[in-house]
Amino acid sequence: MTFELFVFYVFAAILVFAATMVITRKNPVHSALFLVLAFFTSAAIWLLAEAEFLAIVLVLVYVGAVMVLFLFVVMMLDIDIATMRAGFVKNLPLAILIAIAMVIEIFLVIGSGSFSLDQFAAPLPLPADYNNTASLGNILYTEYMYPFEVAAVILLVAIIAAIGLTMRKRPESKYQDPSKQVRVKKGEDRITVLKMDAED
Repeated sequence: MTFELFVFYVFAAILVFAATMVITRKNPVHSALFLVLAFFTSAAIWLLAEAEFLAIVLVLVYVGAVMVLFLFVVMMLDIDIATMRAGFVKNLPLAILIAIAMVIEIFLVIGSGSFSLDQFAAPLPLPADYNNTASLGNILYTEYMYPFEVAAVILLVAIIAAIGLTMRKRPESKYQDPSKQVRVKKGEDRITVLKMDAED
């Protein structure tokens, strides 16, 4: 066993452990922190696979931005654990069916022959001036341009839907009208002068 393979198995074991802890922890903050650990170990495995760009993007985007936002939201919300458990038990049969369907799909994909061990032989040595970021961009914007554009449109629709759900007017919410704020006059609308009789 080579040292590189040993390091891969170490990071793979940590990744499986962190992913298991994400779905088994009762505290949402602990789950989010274990997800951060899973992202870091995934980035390390990508570094071993010589995918430096993907590893850096995973750390910067997901760990540096998305997970900070997740932690902020989870820690700001008052989550009722009892309600979550009740919902978990209620949706357990559907979750089991979906899990079985996913396992069957995984075995169908693995058993199709598309992932033979011959593909995972040692890669050919690359020249010193090889740039995997340029190669990734070249493949992404030529061979996979159509799926990339479809994914971009789906994300755009999701962003518009999220904004629409957030910005809809609710009668119970209070909001300010900027046009009325701009037209306010200092003397008439902001200051009220009260005249009172002097007292001894």
